[in-house]
Amino acid sequence: MTHDITIEPLDLSRDLELLHAWVTHPRSVYWMMQDASVEDVRAEYAGIAANPHHDAFLGRVGGRPAFLVETYDPAHAEGLAGLPELQDGDGGMHVLVAPPVGAPVPGLTTKIFDAVLAFCFADPSVDRIVVEPDARNTAIRAKNVAAGFTELREIPMPGKTSMLSVCPRADWNHPDLVKVATTEFAATATDSRQIRLVRGHADHLTPEFMDRAQRHLVAKALGEFSHERLLAPESLDDGTWRVETDRSSYRFTARVYALEHWVVDAASIERTIDGTPAAPDAQEFIAELAPVLGIPDNLLPTYLEEIASTLASTAWKLAHRQVPVRDLVDAGYQDLESAMTEGHPAFVANNGRIGFGLDDYRAFAPETGSAIRLHWVAARRDLSHLSLGEGETEQTLYDGELAPEVRASFDGRLRHLGLDPAAYLLLPVHPWQWTNKLAITFAPDVARRDLVHLGTGDDDYRAQQSIRTFFNTSRPERHYVKTALAIQNMGFVRGLSPAYMAVTPAINDWVASVVHSDEELRANGFEVLREVAAIGYTGDAFHRTAAPSPYRKMIAALWRESPVPRAGEGEQLSTMAALLHRDADGDALITAWIKSSPVDAATWVRSYLRAYLRPLVHCLYAYDLAFMPHGENLLLKLRDHVPVGAFMKDIGEEVAVMGPSTGSGTGVELPAEIERIRVAVPEDMKPLAVHTDVFDGVLRFVAAILDEDGMLAEEEFWAIARDTITEHLADHPELAEAAARYDLLAERFRHSCLNRLQLRNTLQMVDITDQSQSLIFAGTLRNPVAR
Repeated sequence: MTHDITIEPLDLSRDLELLHAWVTHPRSVYWMMQDASVEDVRAEYAGIAANPHHDAFLGRVGGRPAFLVETYDPAHAEGLAGLPELQDGDGGMHVLVAPPVGAPVPGLTTKIFDAVLAFCFADPSVDRIVVEPDARNTAIRAKNVAAGFTELREIPMPGKTSMLSVCPRADWNHPDLVKVATTEFAATATDSRQIRLVRGHADHLTPEFMDRAQRHLVAKALGEFSHERLLAPESLDDGTWRVETDRSSYRFTARVYALEHWVVDAASIERTIDGTPAAPDAQEFIAELAPVLGIPDNLLPTYLEEIASTLASTAWKLAHRQVPVRDLVDAGYQDLESAMTEGHPAFVANNGRIGFGLDDYRAFAPETGSAIRLHWVAARRDLSHLSLGEGETEQTLYDGELAPEVRASFDGRLRHLGLDPAAYLLLPVHPWQWTNKLAITFAPDVARRDLVHLGTGDDDYRAQQSIRTFFNTSRPERHYVKTALAIQNMGFVRGLSPAYMAVTPAINDWVASVVHSDEELRANGFEVLREVAAIGYTGDAFHRTAAPSPYRKMIAALWRESPVPRAGEGEQLSTMAALLHRDADGDALITAWIKSSPVDAATWVRSYLRAYLRPLVHCLYAYDLAFMPHGENLLLKLRDHVPVGAFMKDIGEEVAVMGPSTGSGTGVELPAEIERIRVAVPEDMKPLAVHTDVFDGVLRFVAAILDEDGMLAEEEFWAIARDTITEHLADHPELAEAAARYDLLAERFRHSCLNRLQLRNTLQMVDITDQSQSLIFAGTLRNPVAR
């Protein structure tokens, strides 16, 4: 008899009743869910779906549901985490064979068990499978041993005593057909079954999740395109608004706040086509409005791809990252980082990530919270450049970032190839970048041994919101690592230029010296996280071409200080993007923080703006120094849920000294090697460092959330912002001339538009070496802090 065995992601909306019948059957007594209700089972497996370290799958035999599989990371499993027997490369497994319908099929359970082990070992990162059956379940223990498991010892687990057992890949007593390292394979002719593994976890791509994602993104597009005056919604007599395209009509409710900030109610959107109701569709919305939005015909497909990727990401988060804000109020830094679901608040296509496949998304997207091990390559020293900040040496850098045994292993790899370790520098690489770029696009460099793949380090990292920056979760005191990543995301290929980064540590040293020596900034808890080292390889053919290209930005990395050693006792670290976060139920984290704090909303906002806005104003007035202080670039320090300070980061690429202009200014002196950060900016554009980057880029969203939630009226919010600026000047009368020059309290300011940049050129929004000349304006905005 032929048995086609398939394994696919569990679909709770489809499989719940079946699953409930299986786990409550008397034969499933060791599953410990005998008395579970349908809702109990739903809750249990919804929890698994939301857990980045646990997955559930449905197995079919001949197309009929026949078994349940769970895979998990033992290092994050209750009862197993921390056990000394666990090793890197361990993967956990549970399997439940469904009660038979009719006469049992001899040998079927064994075939299913073989298929499940093959499924687990098809993941090349799994070196051993870990199981922990109930010690009383002698039948499954015997099957485990027969498959190659070794029983280690009994361990206490929630509700049972378990027999901890492991099966290394080499000990697996597999049938001849299933020694695999791929995700899809077939039986040999001598065994008439076929096993097909479905490992693309697309369980989030359902009509329900996609409808919510579509509505959310269409609402955002309506709001942000209206904010940028690409659309002009018509106000109707019934209090709704209407936007017409050449094909559709959209009606919706919305509230319009200061800075022409639109909050569109996604649930209210009604779309019709020739009077017939139709579901909102973000790609169709963009395509219908393409002439109005100004998207070039040749770039429209690329933008639509970024829209589709953003929708897929939103659907995945709805399926797997529904973390209520009550669970985030006291959460740790990295739990907050991975719980963020919106991406950039202004860009509509903000999760493009073109180049990532579905498995790449699950492995590397920051919202999945996945543990990642960076690859390392040795780059020939005479073809590379390592820049070091003050107090750093090559020896201290590598000693601080790599354990001695890892260094020894890397050196051993080079010596085994007959190479001298002293002739190479060590360069961290994103796993995707090694597989998809270095090993392919730079194959000649690898073959010449100008680049040598050394394997992975022994530290676990998590991707941050910037997606190519990693936080060390194994040793949080170690540096962040920022890597080149040749995917297309939000208007850029996310590479790193070795030439541009050569002076990055020197820029950071100068900025840090200014900030950390300024009494006003110290008093407000404002600090910078230095980028202390940068490395890039330039030995490839692409660096021999006449014109620059993204291919010159594919082999580089930098190291940035960790905030963890500098956080005070009792301080909570959080990305500032968290202030704009709403969970799947619409609850805002900033509201929850204020309610949990000992102060009222107005006092909370004053403390926040003292930590954020006041230091930025001071840097502008005192040093003509402007940052790019959006939510992902700034970390807040909170005490008792109230902001008390901030860390600026991403200094090397996103800082500028705007002046002095002829006959005015402070005349800030810069070291010659970093003179590039001094930029010539028209006088009327200099205040945009606060007006656009702070007011329009961050605070309009914060003010609207607090007003929407009934915490603080937006008029009071902006009055506090005005007071923050005027109080600073009262404390620093010596800066009155600079304050008059920047005039942050002017009646209006130029309306710089972000989406217009991406719509104009989704491949490269701006020239990073001359960003001010790349901007697009749409008239002026009324300044909410005007005198």
